[in-house]
Amino acid sequence: MTNKKKESSISRRRFIGQAGMAAAAFTIVPRFVLGGKGHIAPSDTVYIAGIGVGGKGTSDLTGFAKSPNARIAFLCDVDDRQMAESKKNFPTAKLYKDFRIMLDKEAKGIDAVSVSTPDHTHAVAAVAAMQRRKHVYVQKPLTYTIHEARTLTEAAKKYQVVTQMGNQYASADHVRRAKEMVDAGLIGDVTAVKTWTNRPVWPQGIPTPKGKFEVPKELDWDLWLGPAPYMDYNPAYHPFNWRGWWPFGTGALGDMACHIMDAPFRILPIDYPTEVECSTTTAWADFFKEADYADSCPASSIIHFKFPRKDGKGDIQFTWMDGGLLPQRPAELLPDENLGDTDGGYILEGTKGKLMGNYNLSPVLLPTSRMKESLPPQTIPRIAGAEAGHYTQWVEACMKGYGKMQLSSPFEYAGPMTEAILMGNLALRSYAMKDEKGKHNGRKKLLWDAKNMKITNFEAANQFVKRQYRAGWSL
Repeated sequence: MTNKKKESSISRRRFIGQAGMAAAAFTIVPRFVLGGKGHIAPSDTVYIAGIGVGGKGTSDLTGFAKSPNARIAFLCDVDDRQMAESKKNFPTAKLYKDFRIMLDKEAKGIDAVSVSTPDHTHAVAAVAAMQRRKHVYVQKPLTYTIHEARTLTEAAKKYQVVTQMGNQYASADHVRRAKEMVDAGLIGDVTAVKTWTNRPVWPQGIPTPKGKFEVPKELDWDLWLGPAPYMDYNPAYHPFNWRGWWPFGTGALGDMACHIMDAPFRILPIDYPTEVECSTTTAWADFFKEADYADSCPASSIIHFKFPRKDGKGDIQFTWMDGGLLPQRPAELLPDENLGDTDGGYILEGTKGKLMGNYNLSPVLLPTSRMKESLPPQTIPRIAGAEAGHYTQWVEACMKGYGKMQLSSPFEYAGPMTEAILMGNLALRSYAMKDEKGKHNGRKKLLWDAKNMKITNFEAANQFVKRQYRAGWSL
């Protein structure tokens, strides 16, 4: 090749390279140039599908929408009346009634799924989403049964999706401050925990409803039942009071324990209980033949758990009370000082003192005069926006991907806590049952093998660990 030809070839290559760079400069431009100020590129957007978008689902979706990276793209609800407000809030979202159809048809367009249905449908919807590699946010309680909680915990790890349970106060400052105070040794080693709530504030401890009712035209009753056994429609179940009926809800524990028991679980070295026992005001059918109360959660109950400390420092006696029942006021609490707040509270009893709080109540040492002592500095990072940040941190984590960001209530934490909480319901549901000798369980202490998810001393209780699913609705 002559020098002239060689020089011409080099010039041509230089021109092509420079032209390519110029083309790239015009192709790869900042997203704000393309879409204007505040525009978020599709690649920086989490497309969310809501399953159960009325009631709590409405506020869940508006919580996610506070993130500039979230787009509520799909709405799914079995009742058009329940969907109305979310439909108004997100008018461009595509609408569905059956989440199974939505997940199949829109799999490519969905990045993440929020489940805010009644308790009995949480697991089947969440597992269906995770199997399609969708990130999931599931309202509390995480699941309806202990087996479902274990399944969701394992599925999150298997499918490597970002998860969060909807106990939004787990992102509040109060629980972090309580942990800092206990970790600083201000109350010593915790040996006992008292927790309580004013729930239920809906009907419980009542007979199973009777009568024939026409299904509202806006409601697909068969889809609402989902995995539950078929039964006729009754307005006593939908849209709100389902929580107090065993076929669909998990009662006062399901409503409030994931909030109130969150601080003790987050602070203490515990995971699964080894023992549980209870007493309840429920008038069970075996005791009162004139009425059938078997489907209704109790009006009030007391549940005692025993948790071995994982640090080997003995056991923690853990008590739950609901229906307005209260523990005895600590001697350190002055007569005019409030015990918790209107929703309930918790007290941690340690070898050097006591600490009282609630999910929305700043923790205080008892006696409250101790709050004048030198308190530990803030060491645990706070969540921006506190409770609202519970939603937006999940969206941010979905953007980053599995394992890239710590969340307040991922399934690896929420799953074991839900299992422990539902142990209380297992005790309640087996309270009036008979053993193989025909004797009532009564206040029998149930012994729990957490690894195998099994009651070892009362076989009849194990029917509540795992449920039967209607055809087409299994995990």
